[in-house]
Amino acid sequence: MRMLARAALLALPALVAAGAASAQDAKIDTGDTAWLLTSTALVLMMTVPGVALFYAGMVRKKNVLATMMQSFAACALVAVLWMVLGYSLAFGEGNAYIGDLSRLLMRGMAENWDKPFTLGSGDAAVATTIPESVFAMFQMTFAIITAALITGAVADRMKFSALMLFLALWTLLVYSPVAHWVWHPNGWIFALGALDFAGGTVVHINAGVAGLVAAIVLGKRVGYGSDNMAPHNLAFAVIGASLLWVGWFGFNAGSAVGAGARAGMAMLVTQIAAAGAVLAWLLAEWATKGKPSVLGAISGAVAGLVAITPAAGFVLPGSALIIGVVAGLAGFWGATALKHWCGYDDSLDAFGVHGVCGIVGALLTGVFAYGALSATTATPAGYSGGLDQFLIQVYAVAATFVFTAVATFILLKVVDVIVGLRVTEEEEREGLDVVLHGERLG
Repeated sequence: MRMLARAALLALPALVAAGAASAQDAKIDTGDTAWLLTSTALVLMMTVPGVALFYAGMVRKKNVLATMMQSFAACALVAVLWMVLGYSLAFGEGNAYIGDLSRLLMRGMAENWDKPFTLGSGDAAVATTIPESVFAMFQMTFAIITAALITGAVADRMKFSALMLFLALWTLLVYSPVAHWVWHPNGWIFALGALDFAGGTVVHINAGVAGLVAAIVLGKRVGYGSDNMAPHNLAFAVIGASLLWVGWFGFNAGSAVGAGARAGMAMLVTQIAAAGAVLAWLLAEWATKGKPSVLGAISGAVAGLVAITPAAGFVLPGSALIIGVVAGLAGFWGATALKHWCGYDDSLDAFGVHGVCGIVGALLTGVFAYGALSATTATPAGYSGGLDQFLIQVYAVAATFVFTAVATFILLKVVDVIVGLRVTEEEEREGLDVVLHGERLG
């Protein structure tokens, strides 16, 4: 019964069958479908051009094109992999840990292409009001941006061939299983009762931890700590962060999988958390460094957006502001003190912002969840924050952290044996734009 109640509440991310009719008379809702189509486009925009510009603006001039290329190529690579196998491994029936091959090459979609999609089967099935094509495409954009986020940790020094091979293996062997755990009704974390509305564990902790491990395995950039590695063009980064902020409404509000009240609340709390995090980061920076920076402002926005992601469909505006403020402070700490203390070179703070703030958001969801937002007929009280829910969140975060760290380390070592991970010191000094792509920014 617990599983059935969870299925009615959450799935992919936080899939809600709001007002869904029985399987016999269910129809596609054009309003819900229109909102999901819009949200899908917004989430895709977060990677290209959002992440591409955000990351490119923070590297040195000699690596701008190579950095943008990483996001652009990841978009194409993961899209094909998702169609061929990733979607099936993430959302096929499978078992508690992995999907199956029932949707290999997205087969089976033709039979009910114009009918509402149901995830899972039996008592655990979750009905939606949108077609499977839209659901699969929406989920594809999540897989794409997760892969792109990792590239921020290895900027300026990883071979393009190694990155593409690693992202291919990682998407299929790490991202898809974790997505299945958290968002499929059969998944063990889903059954555990962990709350993740739009990807705190699946996207941000997953990508952040992978980035941390990759940064440690690759080692520091040549000249790190001595050379001037100031961002080449912060204007690019501001534009990228702005696109991320706007696109995040599709990321979070779209995860309601419908154009209803829960989507509206998710959108509102997303804006509030992002704004609160910007102010918190700037105040922390002002107090410790004497000046609030543009880089700090945009980093704070991303920190708040990351932290509210798992909580967006579960919390009220007041709680969202607290989450945002805590995330702004935590992200500032993660991108400055933590990195300095531990001595790793997370080039663009993939772990410092996405990993740290993803953990903050996942844990605070267990504190601030407001039951009425997730109430259903099966669970009229919904899911409320408290010690029990907090401990469940801790368990889900820890499991994701350990699995991702170990699996990422193994995959990096495999890739290193096959093609080698890192460019030479001479190539790194010359710049990846010329060395890897034969082009140069004018």
